Amino acid sequence: MYEFPWQTFCTVLSFVWGACVGSFLNVCVHRIPRELSVVRPRSFCPACRRSIAWYHNVPILSFLLLRGRCARCGARISPRYVTVEALTGLLFLLVWLKYDPDAAGRPLALAPLTHWPLVPVYWVAVAGLILGTFVDFEHLIIPDRVTLGGIAAGVGLSALFPAAHGESAAYAGAAWALAGAALGWGVLWLIAVLGGMLFRKEAMGFGDVKLLGAIGAFLGWRAVLFTIVASSFVGSLVGLTLVLLKRRRMQSRIPYGPYLAMAAVLWILWGPLLWARYMALLAPVPPPY
Repeated sequence: MYEFPWQTFCTVLSFVWGACVGSFLNVCVHRIPRELSVVRPRSFCPACRRSIAWYHNVPILSFLLLRGRCARCGARISPRYVTVEALTGLLFLLVWLKYDPDAAGRPLALAPLTHWPLVPVYWVAVAGLILGTFVDFEHLIIPDRVTLGGIAAGVGLSALFPAAHGESAAYAGAAWALAGAALGWGVLWLIAVLGGMLFRKEAMGFGDVKLLGAIGAFLGWRAVLFTIVASSFVGSLVGLTLVLLKRRRMQSRIPYGPYLAMAAVLWILWGPLLWARYMALLAPVPPPY
């Protein structure tokens, strides 16, 4: 008897769905900083302002088939569009591959996820992180719709799905989400204030502060600590590399939000396993007998 390959179907669908969400995120990246509606009008070419036909707006494929140009005016389309679509599709796929009801391990040593409703919760988190990243790259801001909206969404979803914080009661899930948001906001707020006093200028944007609060709301306090350490390491490494390549000066402003987002994604995919290994290293070794 033929058995439909549900696992393969869902795997492919997760990438396709992610690419479609990425297409919508491109609209948000372009319009939210300009305070435009993300619903109306329909997608249009930034160069000629004419509406894009649906068959010219298929995620990833349309960009490749049109060779990165508008079908109407021939203007070049930013590679950011296909990058966001492909990246969102890939991360949605990886989140889906985490789902493992038997906790037997997943490809790429992904931390297993045994509670399937958390898959769309993490998809929401990933989408927000991608949106904040690319807005920050282009405008050096992270909109409140991403950060404050992320905190509200994180608390609300944690109440609906308290398993995100290892709890079973709605109030406990919401409480841990609020604690994570408070820790993320508070730590970076303190760093921003002390840095401003020390260097006598803004050391960190408050968009970054609110973004870490949103990360804490979705992922919890352990994710906040991991994100701070990992983002600082990666950000310092990239910043020094750019200085050495003479693409930035030491005093140049480099967006920090993308490194926070990158670290948070690492936590979603591998964080619990990395945390367990770190705690094992801290565990005291019994003396030999």
